[in-house]
Amino acid sequence: MKRTFDPDTLIDRILGWPGAWFLARLALVGAYLLGGLVKLGDWPGAVAEQAHFGLHPPALWAALTILVELLGALLILLDRAVWLGAGMLGVFTMLAAVIANGFWAMEGPERFMATNAFFEHLGLAGGFVLAAMLSRQRRRARVRFQPA
Repeated sequence: MKRTFDPDTLIDRILGWPGAWFLARLALVGAYLLGGLVKLGDWPGAVAEQAHFGLHPPALWAALTILVELLGALLILLDRAVWLGAGMLGVFTMLAAVIANGFWAMEGPERFMATNAFFEHLGLAGGFVLAAMLSRQRRRARVRFQPA
């Protein structure tokens, strides 16, 4: 009997692979981990970035940014309180989008780029909501199927 290629089976195997859940979370939070570590390694640059966006006192905002980026990412990666990590990074992402990508006040090519960046951030925040929902669903499924 000739075997045929079944893309659904391949996708099921990939998505069912235990490492897929971790790699998807790593892809989701990778930029935040990197950003937090870079800011931690370049404190003057982190403070200058906050001052550039008009946030005062900039040192406080730099410290909060590093804390949110690293703690939120770690919670998601460790699959612990994903709702909290996702909430932290989702709110942070939308605040950053409003502060850095105010496309409504721009014109020309700058407006086009800022509009794209704003809606990319919105999509990323939606990804955090989905990660929290999936983590909750997975946790409930484990509890439901544990032997008594």
